[in-house]
Amino acid sequence: MTAFNSPLEAFMHWENETPNRIFLKQPINGELITYTFKEAKVEVCKIASKLKSYNLPERSHIAILSKNCAHWLLSDLAIMMAGYVSIPIYPTLSADSIHQILEHSESKAIIIGKLDDFKSQKSGIPNIHKISIGLFGESEGDLWEDIVKTQNPLDVLPEIDANQLHTIIYTSGTTGVPKGVMHTVGNIMESMRVIKSIIKLSSSPRLFSYLPLAHVAERVGIGTHGIVIGAEFSFPESLETFASDLETCQPHLFMAVPRIWAKFQEKILENLPQKKLNILLHIPFINRLVKNKLKQKLGLKDALFIVSGAAPLSASLMRWFKKIDVTIFQVYGMTEDCIISHATRPGFDNIGTVGKALETVQIKFSPEGEILIKNNCLMTGYYKAPEITAGVFDDAGYFKTGDKGEYDHDGYLTITGRAKDEFKTDKGKYISPSKIEMLLSKNTNIEQICVVGTGIPQPIALVTLSELGRAKSKDILSNGLIETVKSINPSLEKHEKIEKVIIMKEDWTVNNNLITPSLKVKRNSIEKIHQPFYKEWFEMNDKVIFE
Repeated sequence: MTAFNSPLEAFMHWENETPNRIFLKQPINGELITYTFKEAKVEVCKIASKLKSYNLPERSHIAILSKNCAHWLLSDLAIMMAGYVSIPIYPTLSADSIHQILEHSESKAIIIGKLDDFKSQKSGIPNIHKISIGLFGESEGDLWEDIVKTQNPLDVLPEIDANQLHTIIYTSGTTGVPKGVMHTVGNIMESMRVIKSIIKLSSSPRLFSYLPLAHVAERVGIGTHGIVIGAEFSFPESLETFASDLETCQPHLFMAVPRIWAKFQEKILENLPQKKLNILLHIPFINRLVKNKLKQKLGLKDALFIVSGAAPLSASLMRWFKKIDVTIFQVYGMTEDCIISHATRPGFDNIGTVGKALETVQIKFSPEGEILIKNNCLMTGYYKAPEITAGVFDDAGYFKTGDKGEYDHDGYLTITGRAKDEFKTDKGKYISPSKIEMLLSKNTNIEQICVVGTGIPQPIALVTLSELGRAKSKDILSNGLIETVKSINPSLEKHEKIEKVIIMKEDWTVNNNLITPSLKVKRNSIEKIHQPFYKEWFEMNDKVIFE
């Protein structure tokens, strides 16, 4: 495949080679709007021209506030075409958080796209240039559709240098204030080179984009990767249509986070209980039909590469999916290293690990077991935060990940926890919760888990329930959770054994600020709310307590 110097150059190549091929498929109100590469180029060039008409300083920062949709990618390309730097913003953020990022990033304009509740976010946008997309019901500033009708297209490609700033990606912030991670064009294209070397797709690949494009994994692994390989993109219209939209698309590459895989399993078991599924999978000829039907319904029938990332996926869940011929590869990376670190992949698939180091990746461990990484696409630093930047690199230029891990004899890396997540019980014993949470996650009645224990003798597990769990009586649910605890405690050190399970009355969501937009638990926020009750819960007689 042709090597490109930038995502924009790749897009222009595909537009030139295959102008009439479908590039984007956008469902809206039950209708499907499509954009060929040629049609997309027209809109990209006109939006870029409008951005240039604002007479902004060179390399100005332009924000994108939108859920995943065709216009997100068009906006990203238009910002590149105009010679500016993109600032993606999570579409679920509050007005205050949006304002914080826009001010900190010094964004000079913003493109407002598909949103669920822009009315509550609107006040967070300062007096800067705005382009809004009428198709999604917004009418702030200049209307996208009017620009496409009246604006002369920009027809001169900007000069692109590998060392110039391409984007500032703000972290989702599990532990504090989001930081702006700066990546150059060269960083992004180096990550493309590595990704393409391990993910081999067809000549006309189909992709499904639904995880937030403001997050590095979706932005790089799906969005930019798809542009570079000339993919056809589909998007879900809504949460309600997600399953049917995915089934219709049948992507060749699919990426999800552990919570999504748990949801997929839950939906299968709702319609096909485990006992019945086990029986069917043991019947010759029938088992293949069942597997194919399940993969078809999941939207994974044609998937050549299936990925889980953002957080560790339990080995038990990976083995469960493997029984229905869905092989999930675990990837490990972060915003700062442009997601290029480790991955399991064909021939290097060791369940329970995050695989072997990718090409050019160098790893070492601190005396405390923290993973330090160096590769060819590390960030240039945090925007306007030189002191914080200096603190996350060692003298040899290795990035301090904050994760703890260990290699096995074959060179496979296992993540053992987050250094910042460790807590100390009142016995003075340190506990790394991620290992325990992974073991508990095999119980399909559990949706989310946060193992805590500061100030009490033994750890306790705070959990929210899955739909399967909520459908059960308290007695059946409690007995099942007690059995799970009994089954995992023997494998834990004495000080790690779970004493209680506390069932939360409120789900942890992005809206109540208890999970990040990428669906990771915000441990600090949960602890802040519930820590005053740890001692009281610990002293109760029941092993399972309903908050």
